[in-house]
Amino acid sequence: MKKIIMITGATSGFGRAAAIRFAKEGNDIIITGRRKERLSLLEKELSRFNIRSLSLNFDVRNRDEVLSVVTGLPEDWKKIDVLVNNAGLAAGLSHIDVGDPDDWDRMIDTNVKGLLYVTRAVSPLMVARNTGHIINISSIAGKEVYENGNVYCASKYAVEALSRSMRIDLLKHNIKVTNIAPGMAETEFSLVRFHGDEEKANAVYKGIKALKGEDLAEVIYYCTTLPEHVCINDLVITPTAQASAMHNVRTV
Repeated sequence: MKKIIMITGATSGFGRAAAIRFAKEGNDIIITGRRKERLSLLEKELSRFNIRSLSLNFDVRNRDEVLSVVTGLPEDWKKIDVLVNNAGLAAGLSHIDVGDPDDWDRMIDTNVKGLLYVTRAVSPLMVARNTGHIINISSIAGKEVYENGNVYCASKYAVEALSRSMRIDLLKHNIKVTNIAPGMAETEFSLVRFHGDEEKANAVYKGIKALKGEDLAEVIYYCTTLPEHVCINDLVITPTAQASAMHNVRTV
C-alpha cells in the first residue's frame, strides 16, 4: 500500500538513497534539506517513478522554521506514515581539550536538537492517526566511544536514548520507532567531518569496502515492510570488514 515517507537530510548519502528506494516502490516522498539546488535535482529524479514528491527547503536546527514548514503542509501531505530522521553530521576529530566549540554546537544542534524539532512537529500527526513509524539514523558511535569522537559520540548516544524513550512514549499510539546504527559508510560523512579535506576523507575508507547509501536505504526500507505487529527497535549494520568502531581489516 502506498505510503507518505518524509526524509530529512535527503540531499545526499543515506537520505538521498532512501528517497529513491521508497519511490521505486510507488510511495510518495517528502524530501527535506538545506541545499535547495540538490533538492530540486532529487525531485526531478524521483519524478521518473511516477509518484508524488514534495521538497521542503529548511534547516532542522531552526526550531521555528521546522514547526512552520510542517504545520504548513497541505492537508493531503500531513498523513505521514514514515519519518526518517536522517539529517546528521560529524564535525572535527580532535581531543576534547583542543576541540572546536563551533563544531560541537553544529553536531549537537543537528544530530540531537534537529532530530527533536522534526519529531516534535511530525509525531502529533501520527498520534492523531494512531499509526506511524519513526526511523532514527544513529551510528555505531552511539554504541561505543572512540578516541577523538567525544562530542560526536555523545550526540549519537543521545539519539540512542531518544529512540528508546520515543518507543515507550509512543507505544500506546501504535507508532513504531526504529534506531539504525551504521558503521563505516562512504558518503559525504568524512568529507564534512574534515571540513572538505578530500585526502583525509578518502583515507578513512582506504582498504575497506565500506557501506554505501544504497545499502542503508535497503535496510531502512526493509524495516518498514514488516507485518504490523513487528517492530525492529534497534539495528546495527557494518561492512563485513568492520566488527566494531575500532576493529576492522584493511586490504593493502
